Amino acid sequence: MTALCVFLNVSGVRAGDNPDEKFTFVVVHGATAGGWEWKSAGNCLMNDGHTVYRATLSGLGERFHLANAEVNLDTHIKDVVNLILFEDLHDVVLTGHSYGGMVITGVMDRIPERIRHVIYLDAAVPEDGECIYDIVGGPPPGAVVKDGLVHFGWGNPEGPYPTNTPHPEKTFSQPVSYKNPEALSLPVTYVAFVPADQKIEDRAKTDKSWQRAEARGWTVRTFPGHHVAHQEDPAGVAALMVESVSDQNRVKPD
Repeated sequence: MTALCVFLNVSGVRAGDNPDEKFTFVVVHGATAGGWEWKSAGNCLMNDGHTVYRATLSGLGERFHLANAEVNLDTHIKDVVNLILFEDLHDVVLTGHSYGGMVITGVMDRIPERIRHVIYLDAAVPEDGECIYDIVGGPPPGAVVKDGLVHFGWGNPEGPYPTNTPHPEKTFSQPVSYKNPEALSLPVTYVAFVPADQKIEDRAKTDKSWQRAEARGWTVRTFPGHHVAHQEDPAGVAALMVESVSDQNRVKPD
């Protein structure tokens, strides 16, 4: 086991009711990224005996050659649904980061029977019928849409690799479905990555996804770090993912 991952065994993590139980994680990355961004955290989980699938969404990462104007949110949801179905996965710990929150919401709605727990890592938490532009207020300043792809000004599809790439714009403008009763009852954890210069109470007041998580009775956790905390501290984020599997939704008042 690498030194990077040893903290999984010494941090006092409570992995569900059985500390020796191992889980199957399906991790969905954020906008412009790919499964490559979760390699270090995934290795930490696997070194601790868990099974990890790092999905790469169509048109991104090593699948950037598939990028085109017709790739939409439904495409990305199908990417993950088909991964779970064709690998015949059950009791999945479905995890999404950033834009990946939109994708895992759609996956929850379609195959809730395959999912054990859901983790939103600093991720978008949409309502039924919302797209991510509804949540963030439209395209970010400085972004350029060309040939159906959003260019954010970071990363370079020409390398060196791995690198962030332009992102299919229709994935941001297509609404998601979140109304399956079985999906609505799944246990969920929302994790806010909070940098050292931000007060947790201030973040709670401004984070729409945090507020929605609380309103739904989900468990809300915080983790010290920036939006890419999984790259800054992969072992810490991996440990938190394992611990979160034991979280249960609060019973909401009538």
